[in-house]
Amino acid sequence: MTLFSLIFALLIEQVRPLPVQQVVQLPLRRLSALLIERFNDGQARHGKAAWWLIVLLASLGSAVAYFLLWHLHPLLAFAFNVAVLYLTLGFRQESHFFTDIHLALRMGELDRARALLAEWRGGQYHEASSSEVARLAIEQALVAAHRNVFGVAFWFIVLPGPSGAVMYRLARFFADEWGQRADIEFGDFGRFASRAFEVIDWLPARLTAASFSVVGDFEDAVYCWRTQAMLWPDKASAILIASGAGALGVKLGMPVHESGEIVERPEMGIGDEADADYMQSTVGLVWRALVVCLLMLALLGVAGWVGR
Repeated sequence: MTLFSLIFALLIEQVRPLPVQQVVQLPLRRLSALLIERFNDGQARHGKAAWWLIVLLASLGSAVAYFLLWHLHPLLAFAFNVAVLYLTLGFRQESHFFTDIHLALRMGELDRARALLAEWRGGQYHEASSSEVARLAIEQALVAAHRNVFGVAFWFIVLPGPSGAVMYRLARFFADEWGQRADIEFGDFGRFASRAFEVIDWLPARLTAASFSVVGDFEDAVYCWRTQAMLWPDKASAILIASGAGALGVKLGMPVHESGEIVERPEMGIGDEADADYMQSTVGLVWRALVVCLLMLALLGVAGWVGR
């Protein structure tokens, strides 16, 4: 059931992409605002309490609902899994930015590609070259593919029912919404959310990086992972970008023009300069990695069935 739930949810999401801002992000932001109003006095321990209250209750609630539906009829439990995955997974949640940037670079519309990149990542890229735009888009796509698909799928497989998918999605949301805030009024309320997501994402990020390595240039991917990932400030993003760059044979990282200044960044990957062709290769890399993961899940399911 786990494999088929993932496949069905991915197919539905490809045919009818979820309007994630209205259906997922907006309600979560309202919930976040309510929690901040009720709990936030600038202390980390109250942020921890709010995080546990929502994430634990939602995860346990989804597991209980799954088992109740299973006892009524397995098809109801299957439909519940697919529905929750449809809300938590998301190949198409950000891929339209990548596709539009890729098309703009192909058509020579650099200004449009810069504007799309700014809308996707934030910041301004008026002076970015076409190679810089391609570089940043590939980096964003590698990290987004993990956080929107591979990370959710990992915890969905590990925990009962759809509770793992719910946990990962909420943990990521609160890490972005609370953990990134540094204003004095907010205090240390988001510290625990940031650290909790680092723990939750530690193993899935490394498994995703390993899958990029397997379906690409394995030797270069592992080399870049081992020697370059330590130079990047965000460790989870670092291993995804380094392994992905090595697997593709492209140079990522490096200084870029962003928001009117040159942002110094370490070099990630080896090979050629990024361009629209490597953006197309990135799509292939992600899809191959997903297929390999689904095949592995299928083999594990067959092995478990045979061993009974």
